[in-house]
Amino acid sequence: MEEPGIAQNSPFVMELEPGTYFWCACGRSANQPFCDGSHKGTEFTPEKVEIKESKKVAFCGCKHSGNKAFCDGTHTKF
Repeated sequence: MEEPGIAQNSPFVMELEPGTYFWCACGRSANQPFCDGSHKGTEFTPEKVEIKESKKVAFCGCKHSGNKAFCDGTHTKF
């Protein structure tokens, strides 16, 4: 099984407006934390995230979170 690249060893914290976002699961995107299609040819697919209301989110930057797109603190183990 292929391991994702670590984009950064901390979460991407940002304010988001309602909408659909695609979180990069492979760690290769140049548009972190969002997918730019760099996963093509790998076993990774982006994670679709639906934001219903304006809010602050913490997207996983290490790509190893057990909470998929959202940070769960796993980056502290690297």
